[in-house]
Amino acid sequence: MSTKLSNAQIAWRAAQDIEDGAYVNLGIGFPEMVAKFQPPGRQAIFHTENGVLNFGESPAEGEEDWDLINAGKKAITLKPGAAFFHHADSFAMVRGGHLDVAILGTYEVAENGDLANWSTGPKGVPAVGGAMDLVHGAKRVAVITDHVTKEGKPKLVKRCTLPLTGVGCVTRIYSSLAVIDIENQRFVLREKLPALSIEDLQAVTGAELVIPGPVGDLIAPEV
Repeated sequence: MSTKLSNAQIAWRAAQDIEDGAYVNLGIGFPEMVAKFQPPGRQAIFHTENGVLNFGESPAEGEEDWDLINAGKKAITLKPGAAFFHHADSFAMVRGGHLDVAILGTYEVAENGDLANWSTGPKGVPAVGGAMDLVHGAKRVAVITDHVTKEGKPKLVKRCTLPLTGVGCVTRIYSSLAVIDIENQRFVLREKLPALSIEDLQAVTGAELVIPGPVGDLIAPEV
């Protein structure tokens, strides 16, 4: 597509829906960017699988303490009241339903909410990792992603073809072209880029888009 949101703009849009005080886990890589865009007056409490709660922004270059890292091995800072705990306790939080939101990347999302965000291929993510716990432990699971692959094929599909991370777990997708909810095993269009027609959006989506009412404009600032 000639016009689409950047990764930073997708992350910004996802951040707008995180409630104040929510306990949030961000997937490794692109989803970590969501933490930069907390709306004024709201602050999430971020959790990482390797055992830190309430970590803060990345430190300035040269000021890293490499004893303080997130699950993606990136340096972090700590906020007042931050806590450290065992890896097993961290997963007990996840599996016990104590996280409000998990935001993950993806290779494919199916209209029934199935998620595939790892691959057995030579260039894929080599293991499913903690994502399989997050998608069924968090109260809400959202995905941030480009709408299509680098080859222009839909990432939003009728059925996933890659190994599944979780079954029927995704409730909202923030893509480079649209915001889409998954309801009753269907893609429900909520927002789209103003310059993009519904017909053009449907053409790059691998399953039917349901449009139950007015569709909002997907607008993000330059970030």
